[in-house]
Amino acid sequence: MTLAAHFPQVLAVHVGSVALSGALFSARAVLRIAGRDHAAQHPVLRYASYVIDTTLLVAGIGLTLIVRQYPFVNAWLTMKVLLLILYIGLGSVALKRARSRSGRIAATFAAWTVFAAIIGVAVTRNSASWFALLRH
Repeated sequence: MTLAAHFPQVLAVHVGSVALSGALFSARAVLRIAGRDHAAQHPVLRYASYVIDTTLLVAGIGLTLIVRQYPFVNAWLTMKVLLLILYIGLGSVALKRARSRSGRIAATFAAWTVFAAIIGVAVTRNSASWFALLRH
């Protein structure tokens, strides 16, 4: 049996990991905004984030191998990778680096916007994300 035979399962793991990752980031960011830094940085939440994000990445790599479309070859996957890098940077600001509450809020909203754009790229398989739907 090939990896391609497991496409539905790999896709389900990837999508489920996206949902869990976004929910966990959101919970931690809201805790940080609320001034509950210790709770936002609790080891259980941090390690859960590592496990979820690693699962997400491994499933994503599996999907690229199954569909035989690759970043820096296919525009939509290139955009997904670039947006992911931006999302990680904004998440780092929101959860660790922002010194002020307003900075944490701004970074959180920016990260949520980028997260939505990543989902739009994945759903439409178009680097224009949700804006691709306006063309039709």
